[in-house]
Amino acid sequence: MRMALAEAQKACNKGEIPIGAVVVCQDRIIARAYNLTETLTDVTAHAEMQAITMAANELGGKYLTGCTLYVTVEPCPMCAGAIGWAQVPRIVYGAPDPKRGFREYAPHVLHPKAECIGGILEEECRQLMQDFFREKR
Repeated sequence: MRMALAEAQKACNKGEIPIGAVVVCQDRIIARAYNLTETLTDVTAHAEMQAITMAANELGGKYLTGCTLYVTVEPCPMCAGAIGWAQVPRIVYGAPDPKRGFREYAPHVLHPKAECIGGILEEECRQLMQDFFREKR
């Protein structure tokens, strides 16, 4: 999760919403990404989507069945859908997102066998988001 936080900080430094994601496979980081929605003017360029694409390219296939996705904030329904389609078996996130998180709007979108763990470095992940939006306002 610390590596995902480092990615989130990169996003913050570029004026992007500070969310970072890392994909680990066989104890090796195979993808790392952060939000690029402003940079790419693309609403789908969330950290998780970028990381899934990078990981799939690295593995040479669309399924990430042997991987763990670490993300600093609970995925939105769009990202959770992609995580489900990629068959990621383990998702670890930092801060919950009660306003836009998948657990509120699409709690069954992940792969049925997926394990989802929240609250890892939650305070640090939340603080980065709060500081970012406090500066924007």
